[in-house]
Amino acid sequence: MADTPFPCSRTRIKICGLTREADVDAAVAAGADALGFVLWPGSKRAVDEARLAELSARVPAFVTRVGLFVDQEPALIERCARHLDLLQFHGDEAPAFCAGFSRPWIKALRMREGLDLHAAAEAYRGAGALLLDAYRPGVPGGTGETFDWSRIPENLAKAVILAGGLRSENVADAIATVHPFAVDVSGGVEAAPGRKDAERLEAFIAAVRGADAGRG
Repeated sequence: MADTPFPCSRTRIKICGLTREADVDAAVAAGADALGFVLWPGSKRAVDEARLAELSARVPAFVTRVGLFVDQEPALIERCARHLDLLQFHGDEAPAFCAGFSRPWIKALRMREGLDLHAAAEAYRGAGALLLDAYRPGVPGGTGETFDWSRIPENLAKAVILAGGLRSENVADAIATVHPFAVDVSGGVEAAPGRKDAERLEAFIAAVRGADAGRG
């Protein structure tokens, strides 16, 4: 990809699927811009409302707390929003549903065959960004798989958060190809689902910063 309508000298980094205090602290210390908490109970990385409150209380100012939801009840989302700065919708939520809460939001799209990203950007024009993830039937995210990054069109009318199978070994190539506003990683920095590995986490963030420096 070439020019982006959202030029940025630094790629933002979101660490997702946090379940432990030590991992929250490690991600913040390593320089993460955003931390993701999965509120969908079908995930191996899920936390409940009480756990969300405990973990989000550890996050300092200027680090964004993101809650991930998949076609869930509005009342639950609104309760969780008290502990979040940003909502991430990973299911089939309509634009009006996403916009119906007390927080800004982003929409995750799984890159299934035939997806028209320009049309999606228009439909979800109220979103702060589009998070693009790999598609696997019946799985709303967290597949650990990459997709063909060349499918992302140039000059998309929404900032792109790139997800899906990223790790320290491939994130520089991803940034060079896509020029995303941000990258999102979960399994690529884990020792086991929901248990981050501090060395992998630091290596991932260092790889992103190295890629940014190389863009000079």
